Amino acid sequence: MGLMSKIVAGTLTAALLVTGGYVWADINDLVPGFLTNAEPIPPALPFPTVTGPDPATSPADPLPILDGKGAPITGDTIATLAAKLAKNKDTLGPSVAVVVSDTFTGDPITAVNADTPIVAASVQKILTGLAAMDVLDPNSRISTTVVQAGNNTLYLVGGGDMMLAANTGDPDAVNGHAGMRNLAEDTAASLKLTGRTTINLYLDDSLFTGSPTGPWADDIPPLGYAAAVHAIGVDVGRQREGTYAPRYADPATHALTTFADHLTELGITVTNTPSRRVLDRDGYAATIDDERVIASVQSATVGEIVDYFLKTSDNTITEVMGRLVAVERGLPGTFDGATTAVIQALTTMGLDTTGVDLVDCSGLGDTSTVTASLINEAINTMAQAPAYRQAVRGMAVAAYDGTLNDRYTNRNGRGLVRAKTGSLPGVTALAGTLLTLDDRTLTFTIIADDLPDGGPWAARQAMDAFVEQLSECGCS
Repeated sequence: MGLMSKIVAGTLTAALLVTGGYVWADINDLVPGFLTNAEPIPPALPFPTVTGPDPATSPADPLPILDGKGAPITGDTIATLAAKLAKNKDTLGPSVAVVVSDTFTGDPITAVNADTPIVAASVQKILTGLAAMDVLDPNSRISTTVVQAGNNTLYLVGGGDMMLAANTGDPDAVNGHAGMRNLAEDTAASLKLTGRTTINLYLDDSLFTGSPTGPWADDIPPLGYAAAVHAIGVDVGRQREGTYAPRYADPATHALTTFADHLTELGITVTNTPSRRVLDRDGYAATIDDERVIASVQSATVGEIVDYFLKTSDNTITEVMGRLVAVERGLPGTFDGATTAVIQALTTMGLDTTGVDLVDCSGLGDTSTVTASLINEAINTMAQAPAYRQAVRGMAVAAYDGTLNDRYTNRNGRGLVRAKTGSLPGVTALAGTLLTLDDRTLTFTIIADDLPDGGPWAARQAMDAFVEQLSECGCS
């Protein structure tokens, strides 16, 4: 009992004794004593008779493996299983890569075609995630600012947040963490403090340059698979709610219009037609001094954003993070600059990038190639370094969330597998970590990029079955 509780209890008891109320307190079970008004305690039930086990019906193995079929899989048999999977051409096609390793030691267990360049689809996002966690501070945030340039001229400056909320931000969210309404309210309040209610408004989103869609097909934004990549956007450029909702052709100008509308509602008159203009002659105003910033909002942390795009497989946000890596490394914020920066970052970290050829950072472009060994090594690096481990924890959990929410629902491995999925026409992939029956953590990478006709369903089933067998592994 804490000190205060003892003091209160002692004071109460003393008061009862002084006033002759102890008998009342005893009856009501407030102090120790023999008197009570509670119901009598019933007599105890007789002690049950315990029947011993029948040897004839006792199970031979009280701790069977998860599926109850045969002996646990050992490390020696994983290579056989991987080779069998890779040879399943009827289901996976002729181009398959498989790698399995110990997560925390990095020791290889088996590898099939591990160093052969292969199209990995969205599994490639793992590389961008690791580069972002290394080059950028995982605890840093992306700022969207309003900068004063002259008495009545304001610039909305995009810093790379395409997940702004159209209205008020939600501090518990990643998509929608910072809000346009919040930014407008702070801007209006700052203007009114100096007696200004009429302005000209411009957008500087020159942090990112070049084509906003790069190697992607023209129908990618209308179909909702990704938005054109800009330095600012609302809800990743979606025209309505929904993961694959159509995207605005120009998410940045939509964000500008949204901001201007909020200012108008708050009593600020925008006299010009808001349009793009670079704030400083030398390009994006990366060296804006704080005195010129009259309002700003901040995104979720870089680490949380990496978690988000790995779990949801958001192509646009992956590309945004790739561009931020490029800018941080002194390269252009373009598709080419981002892919170059990601490869450079991985190479600097000591990973083998031989044979890697990226056309984008998300894997949406169908001509990027990586190696399964690099993907596997990247996952191990994330898991082994405390600074990066958040990214592994952020991957989708089997039968629970993200792109694995509907997989492993009836398989061993549900809740034990964390992985990134990948899918393109003719391509399916799965890479991540799992916890085995004997509490060993394994890293696995499986990629097939020349699937036979009939779609990816059968291939995914084969991959999931292989991972299920790994989860049953008695590998120690």
